[in-house]
Amino acid sequence: MRHHTKDKGDEGLGQVIADLMTSGVHVAVPLSEHLPFDLVAISEAGAMRRVQVRYRTSLDTAHVRCHLGTSWADRNGTHKRAFDASSIDALAIYCPSPRTFAYLLANELNASYVNLRFSKAKNGQIKRTRDASEYRDPWRIFAPVTGVGEAATSIGTVAEARPHSSADRAAAF
Repeated sequence: MRHHTKDKGDEGLGQVIADLMTSGVHVAVPLSEHLPFDLVAISEAGAMRRVQVRYRTSLDTAHVRCHLGTSWADRNGTHKRAFDASSIDALAIYCPSPRTFAYLLANELNASYVNLRFSKAKNGQIKRTRDASEYRDPWRIFAPVTGVGEAATSIGTVAEARPHSSADRAAAF
């Protein structure tokens, strides 16, 4: 019997790895599934970020909502675990339709969910909305992370972390 949600998680992980590598970010995948992060993103400068990946579909193509806690059921009942932002440095959300990637720093997350808009709200609301286009650059995960966990380190601004050209990327390795 196939585990449908596991398949979606694997697809999301594969898509995010491809997006990161296409952008010049190196990726390491841990051997264990029982860690709070799904991959480690590595910049050319050697900075490493623990990234949790989430696969989420958009019900109306206008926004995507990503609940951050986890839940599961087993023979002992249904269980829930609250989200702990200090266990990761960044969250990557993959939405297949419209095909979108969003990269959020751990200090940009609240305890329960993330809501990103793909288009402007019909009622014109701007306050307390997040435009998904502001989170599409994978290099933003290397921006300084503050106030979340001791393991997070800073290498400077996103512009300093991003390689300047494909020649720079090739020369780095």
